Formats: sequence, C-alpha cells, structure tokens
Amino acid sequence: MAKSPVLDPYGRPVDRKALTEEIAAASFGSVRSPVSGYPGDGLDPVRLANILRAADQGDPVRYLELAETIEERDLHYLGVVGTRKRAVSQLPATVTTRGTTAAEKKHADAFRDWLTRDELQGELFDILDAVGKGYSFTEIIWEHADGMTVPQRLEWRDPRWFRFQRKDLRTPVMLNEGGQEEPLPAYKFIFAPIKAKSGLPVRGGLARPAAWAWMFKAFTQRDWAIFTQTYGQPIRVGKYGPGTSEEEKDTLYHAVVNIAGDCAAIMPDSMMMEFIEAQNISGSVDLYERRADWLDKQTSKAVLGQTSTTDAVTGGLGSGKEHRQVQEDIETADAGLLAGVLNQMLVRPFVDLNFGPQKRYPQLKLARPEAEDLKAWTDAATPWVEVGLQVSEKEVLAKLGLSAPKSGERILGKPPETPPQPGLQPGAGSGNTPESIFKGGFNTRNGNSGGDTALQAEQPSTGDFSGVSPIPDLTARLELEAGPAVDGMLDQIEAMFGAASSFEEFREILLNAYSDLDASGLTVSLTDAITAAAAGGRAAAEDEAGD
Repeated sequence: MAKSPVLDPYGRPVDRKALTEEIAAASFGSVRSPVSGYPGDGLDPVRLANILRAADQGDPVRYLELAETIEERDLHYLGVVGTRKRAVSQLPATVTTRGTTAAEKKHADAFRDWLTRDELQGELFDILDAVGKGYSFTEIIWEHADGMTVPQRLEWRDPRWFRFQRKDLRTPVMLNEGGQEEPLPAYKFIFAPIKAKSGLPVRGGLARPAAWAWMFKAFTQRDWAIFTQTYGQPIRVGKYGPGTSEEEKDTLYHAVVNIAGDCAAIMPDSMMMEFIEAQNISGSVDLYERRADWLDKQTSKAVLGQTSTTDAVTGGLGSGKEHRQVQEDIETADAGLLAGVLNQMLVRPFVDLNFGPQKRYPQLKLARPEAEDLKAWTDAATPWVEVGLQVSEKEVLAKLGLSAPKSGERILGKPPETPPQPGLQPGAGSGNTPESIFKGGFNTRNGNSGGDTALQAEQPSTGDFSGVSPIPDLTARLELEAGPAVDGMLDQIEAMFGAASSFEEFREILLNAYSDLDASGLTVSLTDAITAAAAGGRAAAEDEAGD
C-alpha cells in the first residue's frame, strides 16, 4: 500500500487511504463488542477496590464499565457531570493565526470554514466523556471533497477497546481484530486526557471518587427503601389451635403472607407476641435523607467545585459570587484542556494533510466572550469627552454593539442643540460668569445671584412671558444631585441580581439586604427638592395674589 510522505509528530507515515475508513467501529463477536458488563451489581467495598486495582495495573475494562453504570444509575452524578460537559461543549469556537502571512491566514480560514458544522457541539460533548472516565477516544473519519481532506465526522469510541502500553501506562494503543495491542494509526484518533488530578490517565477520572460515594449512597438507599416499605404496613399474625397439621399451618402461612409483603408470621393460638414500637421514627427517616444528601453534596464538590448550583440554599451575596467564580474557573480550565487536545490532534492533521507541515499552525480557542461593563466604561469615558477628548463615533458604536444609522432611517435620540444667537448669549452685557445653575426666568433681573443681566430685560417687553416655568431647570438640578445616590443603590441591587441563580433567590437577597441600602444621599436631595418646590409654590401664590 502506498504511503503518504506526510509524517505525524511521532514520525509515523500517514496512510491516506485508511483515513477515510472506519477501523474501530463496534461489532458483535469481535474484541469491540457493544455489549457491556455490569460490575456495579452487588458492589461492595472489596469488589470496588479490586476493580480499581485492576485498572491501575493495565486492565481498565471493569472500571470503565462501572463508570458507565454510575452515570446511568446515579441521577445526581449524571446531572453534575452533564452540566460540566455541556458548559464547555456549547462555548463559541474561534480560530486565530499565530503569524501574519497570507498562507497562515489561508490555513486558519480553511479550518474555520470546517468548524461551521451543526454536529460540532455533539461531537465535543462526546469527547468530554473524558471528564468522568479520565480519558476518551474519538475516531476521525476523513473525506476528500473539493480538493481538500477534511473530517467528515468525529465518532466516539468505547474506551474499553483501547489500552495503555505496559511500560508506562500512559501511551494509548488500540486492540486489533486478534485482540493484540498496536499503535494508534496516524491522524485517525483524538485521545483526550482530561484529568481531575495529576497522575496516570486511568486514575484521573471523576468516576473513581464518585464510585465510592455512589456505593455508600446505594447502601443508604437500600436501607431507606426497606424502612419505607416496612413502616406503616399492617403486621399480620395468623394463629392456629392445638392439633393443627403441618399442611394446615402452611395454608395459614401462605394466607397471611399473600395479604401483603413482609411483616407476616404464624404462631400457636396459645402463644403471645409483643410488638414494641420503635421510638423517634421521624429521626430515622431524617438520618437516611441527610446521609444521601451529604453524599450528593460531596459529589457536587468533586465535579463542580461547589454545591450552590445543585442545592438552592438562600445565601449571602458574597457566597453566590464565589461559587459562580469557581464554576467559571472549572469551565475555563476544561475548555483550555480540550482546545489543547484539538489543536494537537485535529487542527495540525487538518493543516498537514491539506497544506503540508508548517512551522506555525492555527490556534483553536474555546472561550466564553468576556462581558464588558458598558456602564463603567461609559462613566469613565464621559468626563474625558466633556473636557475635549476626541473619540471616534464608530468605535463607540462598535463598543455598544450598534451600527451607524443609514440615510432615511428613523433616528432615536436627543436632537442636537441649536447654538444661541450671538446677541442673546448670557454675559454679553457685563462679561461676568453666571454663578447660578438655574437659567431662563431666574437670571433675567439685575442683581439676581450676581449673574449677568439678560439683554431682553433692558428693553421693553414685547410678548407674554407668563408661560416661562422654572420646573424643567429644577428637575434637571434634582437629577444632577440625586443621580449619584440612585446609581449607588442600583449598583448594589444589580450586584445582588447577578449573584442570584433565580428570581426567588434574588427576592430573598433583596429583602434581607434592604435595610443595608445606602439611601442617605437620596434622602437629602429629595428633602431639598421638596423644600424648594414648596417655597416656589408659595412665592408664585403670593405673586398671583399681588397681581
């Protein structure tokens, strides 16, 4: 068979014909049988220790089957592991170049085009099977299309069909049709080790510590089920008289047993049985529930690093922020590990097969876009713009995610202010700067607040000025003085909302923290505004009475 001159990073030649074939598909009657065992049935501490010890010595089959069983039977473990995998598989994928040459941009564009596939999210989810088991194998099925060699699909493969070399228990190998170990073909598999701790890949999966929690919880659930089935059911006691034959005793026993489940017995009529009721029945129920919940919380800590996302407990603002930060840290770490695996085992083969070996390869990144605090950015930029800093309108629109309005479109916003006429500018008569922030009717008489005299006041009135009202200026003054206090309160409320995982939790946090909100600044501003409004209203009433 002709070999391609392309070599993988380990110096192995790439068989282009084998790239398009499935070489590790499941098949009954072969070493890659889809039928799995169930070592979790009747699991006890001794059997579990033997399963883990065998995996450490190079035989991980029963451990992998146990990991599959736990994920199927433990609803809590299924939920937290699924949450962790889905958090990463749905992250946006971006491709960047490490250089500026036209060829490097072409390589990145080609791989970026391939990424626009609806199947990618599901394929990444399958690769993240390594989160629970410690590692995963994915076969790349390539195809030749439009002069390019591209992955047609990424197929999850059962890790039971693979092993690690005995010399180091790190180098992955596959089982051939005869059950013999052989190296992985070049550019055919994605081997993804995502370990919860340092060490061998087979010992890095979350399923190992979760197996102990699952086993102990299974013991608790079994005892709880027996208690639930027994407690509250009627106890049946059948009595027989002297001279009753064994056949009649059997008939009586079957009768009392068939009435319901357990708690049935027969005895001679002359005998007596005393039933002593157990004390503190409710305490026994709580014991089972508390132990099962405690084991679930330990599993949440191992998988998610915290418990707040699985147990809705109303807590403080700081606790919610810390738990959310821990969740984001784990998501970022998983995304970085997965991106590193894909860059080595998918991006590089893609470029090598289509453009030949390169010194620099495109870089795939899986990351959530960082949410920028636009309010903080606006508050920081506005003072500089007001003092004359020139900022590009295009850059501001891009920052806000807006586009420039096209010709003829309806425009929302405040219309531009009309510049005052030269003859009507304040201060034209005396050259003094007005000291009062109020304008209009408050600065139209000589000696008012030390300000300039308006030109219209020096000439005879030619119109009716009864409609001039100071209310807009007073409103603007109130907004200016009360704005910082309101913004401070809103910042606290927004922080509470961001830390809450539901509207119910936000309501509880807001009610608990309501008394701590700083409203002193707003109180002072409103007091001044009400006083000014009352004084203005009295002055207006006196003027009307004098007229």
